[in-house]
Amino acid sequence: MKKILLATAAVMSMGVASNALAADLVVGVSWSNFQEERWKTDEAAIKAALEAAGAEYISADAQASSAKQLSDIESLIARGANALIILAQDASAVGPAVDAATDEGIPVVAYDRLIEDGRAFYLTFDNVEVGRMQARAVLAAQPKGNYVMIKGSPTDPNADFLRGGQQEVLQAAIDAGDITIVDEAYTDGWVPANAQRNMEQILTANDNNVDAVVASNDGTAGGVVAALTAQGMEGIPVSGQDGDHAALNRVALGTQTVSVWKDARELGKAAGNIAVALAGGASLSDIEGSATWTSPAGTEIQAKFLAPVPITASELNVVLDAGWISKDALCVGVDASKVAVCK
Repeated sequence: MKKILLATAAVMSMGVASNALAADLVVGVSWSNFQEERWKTDEAAIKAALEAAGAEYISADAQASSAKQLSDIESLIARGANALIILAQDASAVGPAVDAATDEGIPVVAYDRLIEDGRAFYLTFDNVEVGRMQARAVLAAQPKGNYVMIKGSPTDPNADFLRGGQQEVLQAAIDAGDITIVDEAYTDGWVPANAQRNMEQILTANDNNVDAVVASNDGTAGGVVAALTAQGMEGIPVSGQDGDHAALNRVALGTQTVSVWKDARELGKAAGNIAVALAGGASLSDIEGSATWTSPAGTEIQAKFLAPVPITASELNVVLDAGWISKDALCVGVDASKVAVCK
């Protein structure tokens, strides 16, 4: 009996609720906006990992509302979640949800987007490197001229991580006078229509004198390409990320220069496995591949970063070989004589 009591106390000391000792774990996932193509792939991977571990999946979609996300997370807790995976709509507004979870002994995985809280495990790709990859590809395609920076959502820390990486690569060319950043804009909610509107306004303000666009994800890139196409400017270098099927097709068509591929299947699988481990009593530092990372605000956080892969026209075989996209979807409307993988 003494050993049982000591073992139970040890598990409780790691902040895991007593109901996490049950054989059947429940993992709740709070999505910021499930309407984006990207998150369907993540969800399938999370579900598969949880199913393999014998855990149950429950979820809620905040529909781009930070207020709804807070109530969603309360609901997931009430429904018996033993661990939470949170894709934060607004990193600065989600704090009360982390408080509520940790008060109940429920571990939190900050999924893909930073939650500035040392009690949450941060799982993402190296987003500063994603920004560097985007800028490198655009700079290689257009080493001189006027640049526009279409940033992500102002409420998502990833937007500034990406922008920082982009600036690292572009700074030397800026200092040399080879390129000039003529304008930049955040994209509220990462919504493609907002990116398109921003790009249209920037083109008007600059009399279309734009030579390249560093867009921070594939959704914003789609909005940018739509604005450029309306002005007969499609084909100038544009970056993106996520490996969205539409974006990879644009890479094959030549209207987008690069999509930095973050294999969401690997991220989702890792999130599911980490959530199960934490719910089962593992500490944040026990997670394989984790390390202490200091956030820009100075918070020490246990984190794991996966490696991104830049996909330009010459690397399209990588996503095909990985089964990320079918040849039919990749090559829609593409002149096969100009793109090797579409032959």
